Amino acid sequence: MRCNQRERETDMAYITQEMKNQLAPAIKAVLKKFGVKGTISLRNHSVLSVNIKEGVLDFIGEANIRNKEYAEWNGMNFYEVKGYYQENGYRGRTTDEPTVIDNFLEQLRDAMRGALYYCNDDIMTDYFDSAYFMNINIGKYNKDYNLIEA
Repeated sequence: MRCNQRERETDMAYITQEMKNQLAPAIKAVLKKFGVKGTISLRNHSVLSVNIKEGVLDFIGEANIRNKEYAEWNGMNFYEVKGYYQENGYRGRTTDEPTVIDNFLEQLRDAMRGALYYCNDDIMTDYFDSAYFMNINIGKYNKDYNLIEA
């Protein structure tokens, strides 16, 4: 599905403030539903970012569990996630039984895509064409994610 909101000559990733404002209500509804606070921003007119500041979901704890299992499975060193990290906005569920965090991320990604998103990528021909890119940041480099005890 192509995005009709864009009136440009090129087919590169692009998102405007108007498009962000159109997606914002659904994104904010997901944040509220899961008891998480965050902000929505754009970067370089091509990236839609949701920056998670605080909430009742233990993103850092789950990331450390997932990273430790991965490191042990692959015989690598485990490096602990401290206070912030960039979540992979495109990853799928981590287990057969989805966690609350998996459900949150899935619903957040769906809200970030909305009706505006399309993806015509074809990695076999090295052709990449999507409406815009997405980032989900848990905390920031200068301000850690604040886990609120429920």
